[in-house]
Amino acid sequence: MQQWDVIIIGAGAAGLMCAIEAGKRGRRVLLLDNGKRVGRKILMSGGGRCNFTNIYAGPENFLSQNKHFCKSALSRYTQWDFIALVQKHAIAYHEKTLGQLFCDDSAKDIVDMLLSEAKAANVQIALQQTITGVSFADGRYTVTTAELSRQCHSLVVASGGLSLPNLGATAFGFQLAEQFGLKVLPLRAALVPLTWQPADKAVFEEISGVSLPVTAEVNGTVFPEDMLFTHRGLSGPAILQISSYWQPGDEVIVNMAPQTDVADFLATQQQAHPEQEVKTALAKLLPKRLVEKLLELKVFTNQPLKALNPKSIKQLADNLHAYVFKPNGTEGYRTAEVTIGGVDTDYLSSKTMEAKQQPGLYFIGEVVDVTGWLGGYNFQWAWASGWVAGQYC
Repeated sequence: MQQWDVIIIGAGAAGLMCAIEAGKRGRRVLLLDNGKRVGRKILMSGGGRCNFTNIYAGPENFLSQNKHFCKSALSRYTQWDFIALVQKHAIAYHEKTLGQLFCDDSAKDIVDMLLSEAKAANVQIALQQTITGVSFADGRYTVTTAELSRQCHSLVVASGGLSLPNLGATAFGFQLAEQFGLKVLPLRAALVPLTWQPADKAVFEEISGVSLPVTAEVNGTVFPEDMLFTHRGLSGPAILQISSYWQPGDEVIVNMAPQTDVADFLATQQQAHPEQEVKTALAKLLPKRLVEKLLELKVFTNQPLKALNPKSIKQLADNLHAYVFKPNGTEGYRTAEVTIGGVDTDYLSSKTMEAKQQPGLYFIGEVVDVTGWLGGYNFQWAWASGWVAGQYC
């Protein structure tokens, strides 16, 4: 029976950060993972360049049943702390848009940095470990795999959510929480493309690949960014963001021309080019292939601009500023970047990430009911929650 101070389940962003911090405190730390390599989500994130944090990260960028829970961790280990670590390792990075920081070269730089820090903290890592059972007795946890059993004083669950099952995602962390009496809030895919209703698919799948800047709105929450038409539905940053707020049956209201007052634009075009067709004018504002589809759907009637009256101009403008899509669903965990829901924060200490009723058991990262926006926020939660637990486990 191997004896450890701390066993951490899951060698992703949160697990690695926690292992490093616990190791720095002189704790004997073992990091277990079911995969062949550590940091699998880190390696594939950001198109292989890892959007490792966001300079604007704050509690308002996170969804949780308790929106205050994340404040403590995010304030004690900030984006600037992680940026300082990146700079310490001389990793070149850049801001892409909206505060999103990416490696100049490769996401592997971030994984190598974390492994270097883990090695310096004497963290031991065991890969391809399938856990068959976890038990608790006499103040110690026993973690059993097919090969052997290991015991520890502190057990940290950093096993992630259900998103991207091809990277090894499982429900292990949620099942373990329930085993020890913690509540798990309903789970669903988030930061995920939305899929067409059959009627919309028949029309829009032909313009797969077309993208445009929009604002997307669901239930009063609005995100401005690009929207992408795909064969299966709608994607792009604006849609991925809004998907976290979308529930089955909800409408998505898309402003297809958020930077332009369409009514003013058409009135000006009418004065300057009265003989010009409506679709020709709209193609100056929107992708031409999209305009053709909107004509097909009778969103507007193609006629010379001079034939439009103020009422019809207003109607057309309203249609484009608030176009309604009613998605059929999402693409699910297969392509979702994160999982919404998870271990109920009411059962955890926001100061330590320890289970209130189960001493020595900690939950960090995506397995917890804290979900960030697209753009480096979920990594920042992983670093922050991992760092916090690492001070106490």
